[in-house]
Formats: sequence, C-alpha cells, structure tokens
Amino acid sequence: MGKIIYWVHQSVDGFIEGPNGEFDWPEMGEELSAYSQELSERAGAFLYGRRVWEMMSSYWPRVESISDHPHDLAFAPIWRCTPKVVVSRTLAEADHGARVVGGGDLAAEVVEVRDQLDGDLLLTGGTGAATALAALGLVDEFQVVVHPVLLGGGRQVLPDLARQDLRLVDTRGFDCRSVLLRYARA
Repeated sequence: MGKIIYWVHQSVDGFIEGPNGEFDWPEMGEELSAYSQELSERAGAFLYGRRVWEMMSSYWPRVESISDHPHDLAFAPIWRCTPKVVVSRTLAEADHGARVVGGGDLAAEVVEVRDQLDGDLLLTGGTGAATALAALGLVDEFQVVVHPVLLGGGRQVLPDLARQDLRLVDTRGFDCRSVLLRYARA
C-alpha cells in the first residue's frame, strides 16, 4: 500500500495562484525538474481535483505542440502512461483513461484506489481535493515547494483546514532558488 503525497508549488506568502489565477511564476530549473520527474516516476497514479485535472488534461496530451521546455518534454510521456484519478462531485467521467471518484464516500473510494496501486498516489497542486483529503486524514505526506515570489493574494494552500500537527521529514534546495519542505503526519 502506497502513501498519498500532496505535491504543490506555492509562493513565500502561501498562495498557489496569484490574485487573477496566474500560475506563471514557478520556475522548473534542472534540479527541481529532476526531483519532480523522479517523484512522478515512482507514483502508482496521479490524483487531481477537477480544476487541476481540466488544466492537466488540456495541456499534457498536446504539450509538444505548445512547449519546448525540457521539463515539459520529459514529463509528458510519464503523464501519458501513469494512471490518473480525478476527485470530483460534478464529473461523471474523464478522458485519457482517468477514473473519477468522489460521487459517494470519498474516503472509501480513495482508500480503495490507493490499496489497489503499486506505488504512491501523487496528489498534484490544487486546493479543493487536497483540503478534502487532508481533512479526512488521508494525506500521508505534504511536499511543498516554496518559490521566491510574493503574490500578494490569490488561491491559498489548504484553506479552511482544521489544525493538524505535522513532522518535518526533509528540506532541500533546488537550483539556488526554491526550497522543498517535506512533512509527514505526526
């Protein structure tokens, strides 16, 4: 049985998007990109909330026609071959072979998916699914990459979540720019 890992990029002031929804500020240098790719390769499946899923499913299938960034080109084949799970109360189905959960008992559905996998369930970005799963005590590890930018507002990481004590597992700097804070449930 794998872990559920929440992997998210945030600003120094705690936002994952700017005031107008901008997500143009995370910089994927060589070191951060290599770590991200390693984490993704170990995943048994990618887990997304609906909003992040819509962004990912519109970008990664056609990334080669949009981007020539080395990170994007290296991640695209991993994204395509890794199973995907979408947490949503509004979607009945999703393309690219993704499984949709959240129409019933979210905890039971996610635990069932996790228990069927070899590897971790990598919950990427977003706040809705991450907050819901953290509130249920299902997120085993929080991997937060802090980027050197102040956004001054926007979408907050894990809003309206009741207090939970965490234990620092590791810190790591990337590209002399961003810092990974890795926490496990206490």
